[in-house]
Amino acid sequence: MSSRPGRAVRRALTATIPLTALLTLSACGSGTTPAAQSTQAAANSPGLTAARAAFQKYSARPDAIPVTEPVGKKIPRGKRIDFILCGVQSCKDLADFFTAAAGQLGWKVRQIATQGTPESVQAAYDEAVRDKPDAVVASGFPRAVYAKQLAELKAAGIPVVQSNADDVPGDGVSLLKNGPKDVAVQGEMIASWVVSSSDAKADTVYFDLPAYTILKPVKDTFAAKYKQWCAGCALDNVDVPITAVGKDMPDRVVSYLRSHPKVTHVVFSLGLLNVGVPAALKTAGITGKHIVVNVGDAQNYQYIQSGLTDGAMALNSHETAWLQVDALARHFTGRPMDVDQRAVLPNMLVTKDNLPSADGDFPIVKDYQAQFKALWGLS
Repeated sequence: MSSRPGRAVRRALTATIPLTALLTLSACGSGTTPAAQSTQAAANSPGLTAARAAFQKYSARPDAIPVTEPVGKKIPRGKRIDFILCGVQSCKDLADFFTAAAGQLGWKVRQIATQGTPESVQAAYDEAVRDKPDAVVASGFPRAVYAKQLAELKAAGIPVVQSNADDVPGDGVSLLKNGPKDVAVQGEMIASWVVSSSDAKADTVYFDLPAYTILKPVKDTFAAKYKQWCAGCALDNVDVPITAVGKDMPDRVVSYLRSHPKVTHVVFSLGLLNVGVPAALKTAGITGKHIVVNVGDAQNYQYIQSGLTDGAMALNSHETAWLQVDALARHFTGRPMDVDQRAVLPNMLVTKDNLPSADGDFPIVKDYQAQFKALWGLS
């Protein structure tokens, strides 16, 4: 992947972002909340001890996929799947991972492009309804966008598999991964790094995109764990409008840090917000700031490798796509998808010390493909 900020922004607008944000975005401004006075915690305080334990836990690279029960039946070949894209490169990547997994089972995947607008998404779902595939897969779209088409697909007995959406499974959505309850842990992961790296003496600013409601559980959990582990540490929240992404976001960060020189740690609710920031800080002569991002991407992994960013929460796109195929394999053999719905997908907190790769999106479980194929009777 190119390291140019423009392309990085296009890739970093991941499927984690629900389309509800795109329906209502206008000129939403930024806002802050007053930061508390930071106090130094004891070197061996219970909070710091707990944060270090969590940091060690989340820094370990998982070595197993979250499903261990074999499908147990011969999986039928020749299934046709429509995968509806969300209009950004990361959704295309997810679709490609899914297509590769489906190919192992002899299924054909037709990728339907959209521009990420409500009209184009609805048109894509209309196309899927007419196509009558064996299943529909998508990412990032809440059911409010395609409610009419979802009802039609449900009536036709066609399962719809979703991921990274502010939604819940049921009533036509057969499987949902990385929903609101699943992503909350990401806030805890980031908080563990901030508190540990600062010895519970951080002064932190959290830049957020509030229009993306799937990120609210991340922000809330970060704040709760940060307060629990780093009592008295300062925390300020800055809301960022979507219009800043890929445009003046670096300038906003520079301006904030100039007016808040005591800040030691900068947190971004999505890696895309950090694109261009390290260079802007260097140009402005601002040093000594520690940066961590939620939902890393190739650009931020390059930053970490170069020492320009300290850490990132790595998302599980590879494992999500293959788990979606696993769920459909069970469905096509007459079994429920419950084992996949209950599965807790792996996440990982990466720093320069444990970064698997800076060349692009990497799988969290190194041999995830072999493990899934074993469940499908292919090994």
